[in-house]
Amino acid sequence: MAVQAAPTEVGIDLANWNWKVVRQFIAERCGIRLCRSACTRYLHRLGFACKRPKKRLLKADDETRAAFVAEYVALLAEAQVTGAKSFFADEAHFRADGDLRGKWVLKGQPALVDSTCPRRGERASYYSAICLETGEVEHMELTGTSSSATSAAFLKQLCANHPGPLIVIWDNGPAHGGDAVREYLATPDLALRLVRLPAYSPDFNPDEAIWAWAREEVTANTCLGTKAAVQERMQRFFAGLPGRASEVKSRCRRKLQALAEALAGPSPESHQEAPYVDPISASV
Repeated sequence: MAVQAAPTEVGIDLANWNWKVVRQFIAERCGIRLCRSACTRYLHRLGFACKRPKKRLLKADDETRAAFVAEYVALLAEAQVTGAKSFFADEAHFRADGDLRGKWVLKGQPALVDSTCPRRGERASYYSAICLETGEVEHMELTGTSSSATSAAFLKQLCANHPGPLIVIWDNGPAHGGDAVREYLATPDLALRLVRLPAYSPDFNPDEAIWAWAREEVTANTCLGTKAAVQERMQRFFAGLPGRASEVKSRCRRKLQALAEALAGPSPESHQEAPYVDPISASV
């Protein structure tokens, strides 16, 4: 019962449970000092497992999210009638120092990643947008910070490379509005519709999966050292995506698509992609 709440709930002034905190708790309550293996063994016997947590966004509004699912179902129906493409868009930054993640090492060996400690300014930033129906991914490198002007520039590129009606779905970030975006939307005969995701709902945006994928293949446990090296590796990543459309569609499905299908039911014309299976993992 104790480990299902924070340690502070049982009088231990620490933020998170680990084997040492379990040992402290048992010592205080029972007067017994356990070793590390005993602490973890008892937890396993009680049915507990150590998992990397995900954030539960308490500011997300359930009613607003449910309403958006219904709106998204209507958007998909509208797109089938008008022939519009729906793109989910976002932006992200990739530092030259990389992202530390779990790493396989031999037992007893430390998990180390070499780093040259590059400056925080050594990073590359990008916009991207994904169409789940076709597996297409559009990207644009971002110079400086995102703004209304850079968002308008990305929308222009998206429309230029994908003629026809477009629906662009993105979050409520300040850069996704403003004078430059409004001015571009006022362009005569512009077949573009912007839709805002509900607040605090990154799990609704398939484009987040593109960024996670890029970090997995490009910057995970890798110090590239310079902005130029990050740009070169990211360009190779984006250049390879057109040949991986099926994988894009499978990897980037999010909670929103599952909820929408549950609400509307699968259409006879819809093609269900097989779940993505990493060929290397499958062979191990």
